[in-house]
Amino acid sequence: MTDGWNWRRPPTPPAAESGRPAGSPWWSDALTDPWRDPQAPAAVVVPAPPASTGPAPEPVADPDAPRRSLAPILIICLVTALLAGGLGGTLGYVFAMRSGVGAGSTALGAPAQQNPAGVDRAPESLAGVAKTVTPSVVTVRVTGAIGSGFVVTGSGYVITNDHVVEGADSGAMSVAFSDGSTARASLVGRDPESDIAVLKVSKSGLQPVRLGNSDQIAVGDPVLAFGSPLALVNTVTYGIVSALDRTIEAGEPGGVTRYYAAIQTDAAVNQGNSGGPLVDGAGRVIGVNSVIRSIGASEAEAGNIGLAFAIPINQAQRVASDIIDSGKARRTVIGAEVVTGGTGVASGGAQLRSVDSAGPAARAGLKAGDVVTKIDGHPLEDGTDLIALVRKYAPNTVVSVEYRRGGSDMTASVTLAADSN
Repeated sequence: MTDGWNWRRPPTPPAAESGRPAGSPWWSDALTDPWRDPQAPAAVVVPAPPASTGPAPEPVADPDAPRRSLAPILIICLVTALLAGGLGGTLGYVFAMRSGVGAGSTALGAPAQQNPAGVDRAPESLAGVAKTVTPSVVTVRVTGAIGSGFVVTGSGYVITNDHVVEGADSGAMSVAFSDGSTARASLVGRDPESDIAVLKVSKSGLQPVRLGNSDQIAVGDPVLAFGSPLALVNTVTYGIVSALDRTIEAGEPGGVTRYYAAIQTDAAVNQGNSGGPLVDGAGRVIGVNSVIRSIGASEAEAGNIGLAFAIPINQAQRVASDIIDSGKARRTVIGAEVVTGGTGVASGGAQLRSVDSAGPAARAGLKAGDVVTKIDGHPLEDGTDLIALVRKYAPNTVVSVEYRRGGSDMTASVTLAADSN
């Protein structure tokens, strides 16, 4: 036993004996440490790097590293914006010029100089059609009244309505053209029952209209109405064909009753449009504007409510040709007198009051008392429908007729004729 005053460190065993390599750290000989608790396990634990559980940390930029300049990027963006703006402005200008949308004012708001005569439109556009037709349309001035008309021949024949020239002094008639020029007009002839009249003007360089075929139009076709409504000369309105073969009975009490199977349109038509042309989308005249339907209590209060009626050009042209050739028009007849004024049969149809024994109806086998229900497939409501539709056709036209006799339905082919007047 010793009190330790003369303690000496036990001699260090050689590396081979201690089981550790020479030069290893002092704690690596723990297994041979005499002061170690012999019951405690010994282990040298070197912690492993922690496992990655997320995205790698962002690298830390070196604050001392040289920075890349942003100037090239800013220059590229600026050049791109300038190029895009220039291209957009150029395209916008081109499209605006092609669509006719010019600069109406300067940057300061002052009106820009404009040249309407230099504005071009495609001939097939509505503006192109209006530009083509307008020089052929005239304003008819008759003893203080105003109507419309249109030139049909280069020699100066003009078609208008009969009611435009009714009661006029032929010496006081004149026409005005779209360019502001005027010419004296003389009455060639008129047909009150068809509401067509023909004038003649002496003027060189006239531009006649193109005539269409009113039998080839359809409901929904676009139309333009030309004339001088309410004395507003050189007016053009737009609409569609609203209905076909709309039977019209018009006239003043005590005057002539006019019948025709009209073209109905919603183009705005007012007093003063009478006699002007109704034109299709190709610029061809398909009708003569004649009558409006109004809710006004009097003729002076009448105005457009979207119900206007035009005489089909096929009928108007035929009547005008008769007037030019012979001074009077032939009317197409079926050779029977019909019941009119709402006193017909309750079930609809045109009842024949009497039949001319030598007329077209008698030759086809029809008799007094028969009720005509259809002509050429068109249903009839009363006698007015039959008269108006018959006058739509030219003399010598063969039409199919459906009629009732007693309780039987029958059909016949009728060759229409011209009246003897």
